[in-house]
Amino acid sequence: MQVTALNGAQSVDRALALLSTVGRHADRGASLSSLVEESGLNKPTVRRLLLALIRGGLVEQDEESRLYYLGEEAYVLGTLASQRFNLLEICRAGLSRLSERTQDTSFLSVRRDMLSLCLYREEGTYPIRTHALQMGFEHPLGIGAGSLAMLAALPDAEIEEALAVNETVLLERYPSLPPERVRADVALTRQRGYSLNPGLIVANSWGVGVAFHFPDGRLAGALSIAAIDTRMQETRQVELAGYLKQEVARIEEKLAAMFSARKSVLEKPQMRRQSR
Repeated sequence: MQVTALNGAQSVDRALALLSTVGRHADRGASLSSLVEESGLNKPTVRRLLLALIRGGLVEQDEESRLYYLGEEAYVLGTLASQRFNLLEICRAGLSRLSERTQDTSFLSVRRDMLSLCLYREEGTYPIRTHALQMGFEHPLGIGAGSLAMLAALPDAEIEEALAVNETVLLERYPSLPPERVRADVALTRQRGYSLNPGLIVANSWGVGVAFHFPDGRLAGALSIAAIDTRMQETRQVELAGYLKQEVARIEEKLAAMFSARKSVLEKPQMRRQSR
């Protein structure tokens, strides 16, 4: 009985991890081979789990391309969850202002364990754009402007934990960004008040980022702007960082108001009970 329960829990864990992997491919779709490679599972297991997710409406397969996408039920659940975790809606207007004002592409990134996830990308109008970061892309914390801004906003102990967990990936996939380089970039980010990615992931793609927090001080996410290298002179880096800080201040004000409203709603029933 216990072995069966453990096997069942393992299947659930694998299915949920596979669902997250499909989600990371967002509107691009994921092939069966890429899901097998990224999950580390064998093809029959991935097929079986995908069929279960399809039956639940969480994943669907395009009939022509055979690529896998998040399904309708995933959208419904996400919509319901957004009523509580509506970070994107809070940030969307700020991202629009940033891209309209700068003509460059702006991003919202959030932390997922020891990774940074690009939650949203707002295109700019400048004719030459950088495509190094797309919605759904994940990087180790510290890799990329928004990701580095979030890492620098964490306590030192969590920074060291993230670098230790990601060390193998950093050395294998990002040889120009070993842990000691990321640690130095964290120090520079704290000194400047904003992060800078000077084309370290894609040569001509530069980025500036600023983290923002929930009212209790916890890291909430980061806003960043990316542009080609010729639009990222030092004076413009400072200018873009200033725009980011303005939007971060607006977002933190909205988060404070939202959490204050929630607290009031939760406290009212308790006050009624105490008055009886």
